[in-house]
Amino acid sequence: MLTWDDEVTTLSQISTDRGAHAAPQSAAASTTQGAAMQAGAAAAVTTVPGARRMNATDKRIINGKTDVNQLVPFKYQWAWNKYLASCANHWMPQEINMTRDIALWRDPHGLTEDERRIVKRNLGFFVTADSLAANNIVLGTYRHVTAPECRQFLLRQAFEEAIHTHAYQYIVESLGLDEGEIFNAYNEIPSIRDKDEFLIPFIDVIMNPAFNTGTPLADQTLLKSLIVFACLMEGLFFYVGFAQILALGRQNKMTGAAEQYQYILRDESMHCNFGIDLVNTIKLENPHLWTSAFRDEIEALFREAVALEYRYAEDTMPRGVLGMNASMFKGYLRYIANRRASQIGLEALFPNEENPFPWMSEMIDLKKERNFFETRVIEYQSGGALAWD
Repeated sequence: MLTWDDEVTTLSQISTDRGAHAAPQSAAASTTQGAAMQAGAAAAVTTVPGARRMNATDKRIINGKTDVNQLVPFKYQWAWNKYLASCANHWMPQEINMTRDIALWRDPHGLTEDERRIVKRNLGFFVTADSLAANNIVLGTYRHVTAPECRQFLLRQAFEEAIHTHAYQYIVESLGLDEGEIFNAYNEIPSIRDKDEFLIPFIDVIMNPAFNTGTPLADQTLLKSLIVFACLMEGLFFYVGFAQILALGRQNKMTGAAEQYQYILRDESMHCNFGIDLVNTIKLENPHLWTSAFRDEIEALFREAVALEYRYAEDTMPRGVLGMNASMFKGYLRYIANRRASQIGLEALFPNEENPFPWMSEMIDLKKERNFFETRVIEYQSGGALAWD
């Protein structure tokens, strides 16, 4: 019996031989013969030993045995819908006009020293944080997720993390800040370094080429990493910074930076929600992973993350500013931690906490897709208008 490679070679040789030696044929005869050959080739494909079409029910988020290159048929429609929503939210940093921010920053009386500290500390944390997030996706998570719909979202998410890093660089460049100071802050500012050191072990373990899922312990390790990044990094560690910069924007200060942060907040909210859906689906497909001891470990990580982010709030706001102070963030962080815990099936860790910044919830909703601070400049180019030289 011929193998597929043999059949392709044979068909190719037959075609070559006929072209070289056969007598001229009529157009109709040639067309008929070509159609017959195509039909024969199609038949050969369907007779490959062991070949069968994918059944969507066979897919799994992790440890799947189906072909990860076959996007459809869908099993996880929610993941595909989130991918489409992310694409619809596309934006680029250069769309935002930074003229007012530049003038305000250069004005020696434009911002207080406490306000300038907030801006620098924010940029110092975020320029590294989004790079960590991108590395975690590209070099870790993507390899272990076996559902192509989810991989599609992860690819989009990685691109958005690159956009966020670009946005922070754009702000730094626009304001003329010391790039060395900002980009090396994670090595020099303890409150920033402590958060990064909390995260890095959860990246390193799943990036290790020797790490593979397939055992309960390994699967719990991956699940823990996913929870840390969805609930604690994107869902908690970013929120002091978001609230601070958006509070500046609400007072008509640093409006260009604030607009970019709002778009970033919208993206990160979607990343967080996708990650939570991913976690909950893994739990559903692998209920044996969600043990009492594992839940206790996750709750301990939540408490540690709240403490780290609160220390960051104290460092960035040693005094009250913008109608806020560090102690207000203690309640806010506990409120967020309770919400994230409930989203993955844990009990509230800090009962009866309320949101001291209800306006932050409104900031996430960009359905009124109007220029947020009347500064957005949109100049998209169609593919035909781009130069490819």
